[in-house]
Amino acid sequence: MAASELYTKCARVWIPDVEEVWKSAELVKDYNNGDQSLQLILEDGTKLEHKLDPKTKNLPHLRNPDILVGENDLTALSYLHEPAVLHNLKVRFIDSKLIYTYCGIVLVAINPYENLPIYSTDIINAYSGQNMGDMDPHIFAVAEEAYKQMARDERNQSIIVSGESGAGKTVSAKYAMRYFATVSGSASEANIEEKVLASNPIMEAIGNAKTTRNDNSSRFGKYIEIGFDNRYRIIGANMRTYLLEKSRVVFQADEERNYHIFYQLCASAHLPEFKILKLGHANDFLYTRQGRNPVIDGVDDTKELSTTRNAFTLLGINESYQMGLFQVLAAILHLGNVEIKDRDSDSSFIAANNSHLTSFCELVGVSYQDMSQWLCHRRLKTATETYIKTLPRLQATNARDALSKHIYAKLFNWIVEHVNKALIANVKQHSFIGVLDIYGFETFDINSFEQFCINYANEKLQQQFNMHVFKLEQEEYMKEQIPWTLIDFYDNQPCINLIEAKMGILDLLDEECKMPKGSDDSWAQKLYNTHLKTCSLFEKPRMSNRAFIIQHFADKVEYQCDGFLEKNKDTVNEDQINVLKASKFNLLVELFQDEEKATSPTGQVPGTGGRTRLSVKPDKSRDKSSKEHKKTVGCQFRNSLQMLMDTLNATTPHYVRCIKPNDFKQAFTFDPKRAVQQLRACGVLETIRISAAGFPSRWTYQEFFSRYRVLMKQKDVLPDKKLTCRNVLEKLVQDQDKYQFGKTKIFFRAGQVAYLEKLRADKLRAACIRIQKTIRCWLARKKYLHQRKAAITIQRFTRGYQARCLAKFLRRTQAATIIQKYQRMYVERKRYRQKQAAALAMQRVLRAYMARQKYLALVREAKVVIIQKRVRGWLARCWYKRCLRSIVYLQCCIRRMRARRELKKLKIEARSVEHFKKLNKGMENKIMQLQRKIDEQNKESRLVNERLVSIESSYTAESEKMRSELNRLHGVEEDAKNKANQLSTLLEELERLKKELTTTQQEKKTIEDWAQNYKTEMEKMVSELKDQNGSLKKEKDDLNRSIQEQSQQMTEKMAQAIAQETQQLETDLNEERSRYQNLLSEHLRLEEKYDDLKEEMALSSHISKPGHRRTDSTHSSNESEYTYNSEYTEMEDGSRTREDVTRGLDTTLTLKLQKRLTELEQEKQSLRNELENKEEQYQRARARDDAEFKRARGAELEYESLKRQELESENKKLKHDLAEMRQSLLGDKSANMGAPGSPAYKVLLDQLNASCEELDVRKEEVLILRSQLVSQKEAFHHKETMTEPSVFAQDVSKLKDADELKQAYVGLKDTNRSAAPDIHKLNEDGELWLVNQGLKETIRLLEQQLQTQRRSHDNEVESLRGELQSVKEENNRQQQLLAQNLQLPPEARIEASLQHEITRLTNENLDLMEQLEKQDRTIRKLKKQLKVYSKRIGEMGAGQTEGQTSPGQMVEEPIHPVNIPRREKDFQGMLEYKKEDEMKLVKNLILELKPRGVAVNLIPGLPAYILFMCLRHADYVNDDQKVRTLLTSTINSIKKILKKRGDDFETVSFWLANTCRFLHCLKQYSGDEAFMKHNSSRQNEHCLSNFDLAEYRQVISDLAIQIYQQLVKCMDNILLPMIVPGMLEHETIQGVSGVKPTGLRKRTSSIADEGIYTLDSILRQLSAFHSTMCQHGMDPELIKQVVKQQFYIIGAATLNNLLLRKDMCSWSKGMQIRYNVSQLEEWLRDKGLMGCGAKETLEPLIQAAQLLQVKKKTDEDAEAICSMCQALTTAQIVKVLNLYTPVNEFEERVSVAFIRTIQTRLRDRSDSPHLLMDTKMIYPVTFPFNPSSLALETIQIPSSLNLSFLTRV
Repeated sequence: MAASELYTKCARVWIPDVEEVWKSAELVKDYNNGDQSLQLILEDGTKLEHKLDPKTKNLPHLRNPDILVGENDLTALSYLHEPAVLHNLKVRFIDSKLIYTYCGIVLVAINPYENLPIYSTDIINAYSGQNMGDMDPHIFAVAEEAYKQMARDERNQSIIVSGESGAGKTVSAKYAMRYFATVSGSASEANIEEKVLASNPIMEAIGNAKTTRNDNSSRFGKYIEIGFDNRYRIIGANMRTYLLEKSRVVFQADEERNYHIFYQLCASAHLPEFKILKLGHANDFLYTRQGRNPVIDGVDDTKELSTTRNAFTLLGINESYQMGLFQVLAAILHLGNVEIKDRDSDSSFIAANNSHLTSFCELVGVSYQDMSQWLCHRRLKTATETYIKTLPRLQATNARDALSKHIYAKLFNWIVEHVNKALIANVKQHSFIGVLDIYGFETFDINSFEQFCINYANEKLQQQFNMHVFKLEQEEYMKEQIPWTLIDFYDNQPCINLIEAKMGILDLLDEECKMPKGSDDSWAQKLYNTHLKTCSLFEKPRMSNRAFIIQHFADKVEYQCDGFLEKNKDTVNEDQINVLKASKFNLLVELFQDEEKATSPTGQVPGTGGRTRLSVKPDKSRDKSSKEHKKTVGCQFRNSLQMLMDTLNATTPHYVRCIKPNDFKQAFTFDPKRAVQQLRACGVLETIRISAAGFPSRWTYQEFFSRYRVLMKQKDVLPDKKLTCRNVLEKLVQDQDKYQFGKTKIFFRAGQVAYLEKLRADKLRAACIRIQKTIRCWLARKKYLHQRKAAITIQRFTRGYQARCLAKFLRRTQAATIIQKYQRMYVERKRYRQKQAAALAMQRVLRAYMARQKYLALVREAKVVIIQKRVRGWLARCWYKRCLRSIVYLQCCIRRMRARRELKKLKIEARSVEHFKKLNKGMENKIMQLQRKIDEQNKESRLVNERLVSIESSYTAESEKMRSELNRLHGVEEDAKNKANQLSTLLEELERLKKELTTTQQEKKTIEDWAQNYKTEMEKMVSELKDQNGSLKKEKDDLNRSIQEQSQQMTEKMAQAIAQETQQLETDLNEERSRYQNLLSEHLRLEEKYDDLKEEMALSSHISKPGHRRTDSTHSSNESEYTYNSEYTEMEDGSRTREDVTRGLDTTLTLKLQKRLTELEQEKQSLRNELENKEEQYQRARARDDAEFKRARGAELEYESLKRQELESENKKLKHDLAEMRQSLLGDKSANMGAPGSPAYKVLLDQLNASCEELDVRKEEVLILRSQLVSQKEAFHHKETMTEPSVFAQDVSKLKDADELKQAYVGLKDTNRSAAPDIHKLNEDGELWLVNQGLKETIRLLEQQLQTQRRSHDNEVESLRGELQSVKEENNRQQQLLAQNLQLPPEARIEASLQHEITRLTNENLDLMEQLEKQDRTIRKLKKQLKVYSKRIGEMGAGQTEGQTSPGQMVEEPIHPVNIPRREKDFQGMLEYKKEDEMKLVKNLILELKPRGVAVNLIPGLPAYILFMCLRHADYVNDDQKVRTLLTSTINSIKKILKKRGDDFETVSFWLANTCRFLHCLKQYSGDEAFMKHNSSRQNEHCLSNFDLAEYRQVISDLAIQIYQQLVKCMDNILLPMIVPGMLEHETIQGVSGVKPTGLRKRTSSIADEGIYTLDSILRQLSAFHSTMCQHGMDPELIKQVVKQQFYIIGAATLNNLLLRKDMCSWSKGMQIRYNVSQLEEWLRDKGLMGCGAKETLEPLIQAAQLLQVKKKTDEDAEAICSMCQALTTAQIVKVLNLYTPVNEFEERVSVAFIRTIQTRLRDRSDSPHLLMDTKMIYPVTFPFNPSSLALETIQIPSSLNLSFLTRV
């Protein structure tokens, strides 16, 4: 299609305009070839005839379709030309408030002159990791692209920021550096990224100044290299500076200022530390008042100086150096005020004692005389002599100013050098990103040497930019393998040669500077003679011989030659420099020290990686230093610029072009003239021209197919989309030169996309007409059917009404009959029930009487049985004792008889001669031996006798002691008897109280009789009160009605107030919980960072120690207070060694971390306390609100119901009593009123019974006290104690009372005495020692029993005294109440007595309930102890014999051990392990456990159950060390496995579930009643008995919070790459949204190709998360919180991306989002999670999608949007409206007026100023208690866990 064919009627074109540069117009009629003009109509309706150029016949530029206006990339426009670029920038800047736009590889940034909320950390995080074309244009996108290419291509990068003064270069460079500092972080704890950012305020203070175009204009160029290590973290930076504008120090034009630092010092002159500077207001000094406007609106110079000083401190420049710098700066100001006066025409002088010169000399430490001498004189040297020449005033003033500039330049270089030292990298630099902030092309009314150098630098940069753009364009064509022709572009090499070539401008300037009498005029003449005729780019002004003109790439610039030579020489009086070098001020000497060697601080040794560093003054050898110092400024600048270009050519450049929209600094005001001028100067239009010369529009085949599918027929669609696009395009565009087919893209010439869009719009318009026709037909038919249906419905309802009337009559007739039937039935039933009730009452009374009689008989019988049992037992015991004594006596007699018989036989034998002979046979030979033996035995017997005598004496002394102790015990027993006698007195006291109670009851009976008489008198008053009641009832009803209304209103108000307060408290609680959990995560991050640093330091130290080494685990703050592990001593020794190494390497870092950890621990504890206080305050607040509500309600009702309360309370009582009396007295008049059994008698009897109930209660209390006293007395005489398991001790324990113990003791004494003569026999068997031990044991038992009896007796006496006191108090209270009741009227007296009785019974019931609960708890504890003791006794008794012999029996046969079979024990739910197996347990159960196998094959939470069962056994054996080490090892191992495999969702989910289960087990089996409600009785038996682990529960809860946060991070890492492609980019509903042209920066395709995430991918991932958590047995409430967090991440990430992508804000995309959200809601329904709050987290996204789809025109639409978008902030709503972009021609943009209306309506809304949602926000997690019904004894440990060393207990 020919280009001229597009100029048809209604086509829109651009025509030139003087004011607006380009103006839009519309063709009135078609253009035909040969026409000399075009008939146009402007937008304001003015008709215009546009004449065509008769030579070129060039038609005006066509205007792009509206859907292409406002594109992110200018190269995406169909028509690429200057008016299209200008209009697109204007629409984005004015209408959409977007300041960034891509132009191919260039980012165009327009200064908004307003602070925008688009540079926060949230925005940085949103752009991090994104492709450059996927997000809206931003400086962060360029920085991310540079950072990504550096990491991907291993190539250094550069970001070149250029533009006019005031265009925002410095701010853009600052934000780029902030992005790198935030995204990459630093490789050490030196906070290098903070130092890089801290250099900005310093350089702005000393290098920026206010100009007429910019309040913060950089008056120097700088190139900052940010160094990165091999992990691409910031390790350092280096700054290079260029061409500082020194002349600004001594001169400023109107409305301009000197450098900021001077005004900051003057504004802070009042500070005490600055008094020595002797400064004042800025208007007091010449160097700061020339601009006549020393103040910048909105800038506080004092505050800025504070920021500058903080930055100096952060960069390591201490306070002394800072004060030195300020002294030098103040000295410059004083030097400028030194007044030099004329002495004559050739000389000048300075007045004596000049205050400013004096201040200067004092500040810099030089001699006043020397300085005043050389300010007005100069030294001239010849070959033989030296002369001193006076200077006239003008030359002396210039010399003074030159000295000031020189000092400031030295100071500037010194600061830059020290800043670089602070930013220098400590490790090897791997790569760098350079940020070049350099001045743009400048042209003023008067242009001098500075503008010449600036424009020269821009020429070089423009040449490099053109070459780079051409190279990229060429590479793109070659990559796609399409034929291309050489594109002609502007080459500015001739202009560069004019400046820097041999005999160029700079060469001639340097040559003239070397001439003795060189001047600006002679230099100008040389320029004219050399270049005027040879170079077309050099011109001479017509009216001047001291100026020249250069044709730069941007514009022609006229330079004035005045001052060129002086500025190029940059000379200073050497004598003045020598005076300064002799200063006593060390800093000044340092500035001028070795001036020959002094170079720019950036002139350092080139770094690694092949990069070249640039310096203003190259650092060369000392031999050439003097020569280098003599180089001119132009030569130095040329060399440094060449080094800069070499550096940029060695890197990959990225371009940012800053545009100044107007010269008046007005926010969002666009001046087309100024904008076009800058666009031409900065090369943006050159980029457009290069792109337009080729194929500017580029589409992938998939995008082309998706966009123009509507232009294809069904038969044209082939399986191969590439072939389909080729066929269709050949049919639509006949000229094949208008497009080219590449490998992956289709390339179009300029204008072809607009033609295709026109065809597509025509096709859609025809389809819309057809759809409208069909819909209108359907609507008309629908209306007819609706009217027909309405007529039929009216007929049906009319007939139905008539039928219902008939049915109603029939129903009423039937209902009347039924009512009569049921009324009669009711009367008969009532009569029958009265008779039945009377019969039942009689039966009940009779049966109760019989039951009581039977009960009394049973009680008597039971007591008789008990008495018989006791008597028979006593008789049986007496008989047993008699039998026992008889048997023993009989045994003794029989043994004595046998012994006598044996003795008689022996005597007969001894007398027998034969026997004697036999015995003495062979004994003669042994007599001598026996004699000797006898002698020896006699000696031994004497020794034994002596020993026995000593033993007997000691025994006698011990017996005496025992006897004295027994006497003392007798005395104690007498005391106990005396105290027992006191019990009788107490019983007598009780009897006396009983009598008093009886008398009190009699008095009460008389009072009740009097009350009965009083009732009869009050009957007369009842009739009178009835009349009053009638009148008061109406008033009562009215009051009740008003009270109910007021109470209802008050209830609603209070409910609302309470609800709001509750909601506020819950919000505060959640915020506190969130802060606490955030601190936990921060604490964990610092711990991990500390561990990483320790590992790195250990690796770097190369210290290896044999044996097992372990890095210090991350302990929680609470755990460090009370946990330690004695098992890890060896490992801790290794960690101490590493800590010593670390401390030696970086002690400061360790101290900082320790201090930070301590602060975090304290803050965590304070937050925990604050959280508890908040919860308590919340509870108290709720209680207080309830009380206030009741109090307020009662206060309102008090006055209004006063009469009603007084009268009704009396009337109700009287009516009740009167009704009972009438029924009883008047029921049967013939009956005897007072006869027994009559109703009146019953009423009186009931009242009498009520008064006697108190007496019964008192009797029961007395009986209870008496039974307690009796039982205590019996316990006093019958105490059993447990003794040691010896035979004698067991016999002693069988003795019943003290008398038996006495008899045993006397028997022992008698035995000892009787055994004294036969002491040898006793000693042989050890009986003496046994007796002694038994005696001691008996004494010990007696003492213990006596002490226990004494303690019990004292306790009983105290309890009895307390009870007696309480009885007395109760008696006194009863008497007081009785006295009070007697003073009251009868009705109030009865009510008071009843109230008192109810109160007493309630208190007694409460006391009994408390006692019952205490007894239940005691019983549970005793049962538990009893089971433990029985188990131990059973184990101990397994090896003992079953039978025990009596004390009197003598067993001669030995007892052989008997093997008794052990009964199988029940499993108690405990696991025992050895101490050395603890590490093996942790290793097998935690460190080496695979969650996948456990989750599938074993029960959920098995590791937690196993660990708790091991913990139970440690608690059971009361081993606190084992408990502590097990818990510490568990916590540390879980942290270790999470650190090792923290990115695995299954691992984190598994241990979160098990940690929560372990926490629930600690609560469930803690023994706390709050956690035992749902336990079974068996589970209650398994509770921990020895240790309270509440503190460990808190530690484990903190660990669970950390695991939960790690789980959220895992989900973030998995979900975030899916969310934007699946929720926004993927077309779930195919064909709804169209694809627009994207330009050079290609965005991610929205078509679902292979590897692209879709919504199904997100749903599958969510299902995988849910199934994994369910398999691991995670608590349902916790799963709900996780799902809520997942949906928040999805909603926040989707909304944030939507707010940053203009191409996504359309009507069709809103439909896609709503469909995707509905799919997510459907997933929640399928999983049963609709109530977890996840849907509410998507509300902002839902409202944003609705906002994209609603109408946005009228005020009603604005009101609807404001009421609908409650979950969106004002900034988000306005942002969406600004970004709304039509995809089709049928959509319309949102007008600026409508957006203003929305902002006005939302002005009062108080919401967050942040634009983006915080994707890092984590909801505070809670762990609701979830007890387990699984019994611990039923758990089986599978062999796969390798825990065979555990023993079941």
